[in-house]
Amino acid sequence: MTSADPVPEVTPAQPTASIAATGLSSLSAEGTTPTTDAAMVKETLHRYLQKHRAALLAKLDGLAERQARWPLTPTGTNVLGLVKHVAGVQAGYLGLVFDRPLPDAPAWLDSWDGADMYASLDESMADVVAFHHRSAAHADATIAALDLDARGVVPWWPEDRREVTLHRILVHMAYETARHAGHADIVREMLDGLAGDGDGNLAAKTPDEWATWRAHLVDIAQRSGLPRSDR
Repeated sequence: MTSADPVPEVTPAQPTASIAATGLSSLSAEGTTPTTDAAMVKETLHRYLQKHRAALLAKLDGLAERQARWPLTPTGTNVLGLVKHVAGVQAGYLGLVFDRPLPDAPAWLDSWDGADMYASLDESMADVVAFHHRSAAHADATIAALDLDARGVVPWWPEDRREVTLHRILVHMAYETARHAGHADIVREMLDGLAGDGDGNLAAKTPDEWATWRAHLVDIAQRSGLPRSDR
């Protein structure tokens, strides 16, 4: 897509039974009882991680191989690469860090040259999604097996900050996954206009109303550089 390409018509993602379409307010029961114990905190963090995982994967729905791989930013960001990257990061933080390495890990998992940010020609979209599911299942097993104060070591962090707890890594992975799910939101909108997660957080506008809304913002942006008397 270039600046000369037409802007895709907005198509809101439809509500589904997936946790991706669950409203954020429904992810936790914290605050509904007088006390909050460690198990509830772990469940809350895990549920947020699960929602953002599912939202990220959903951005592949309906895409052809070419679309899923298409780089839409100067740094090459593409939907399939984001899914692969998050799967790899998850395998590291909720596997190796707690001395629970993912079995039969792919060679690219140890690469620092960007091999995790795109799918190679011998990897299909189905391959990447299958690896993400395997990584997620392994991560979930780690979360289930350990307490929040379980200790781990992140070997690629500075030496004086490598020792961590499961609590910290759950926060880190929820942040990391949400960040890249947000990237995928934007890239998917640019590809074909699909927007939102079906969780009710996208404004209720028709495609024409979205086009009018965008034109309004373009007008503001263009006029912002004019002298005030000409606005």
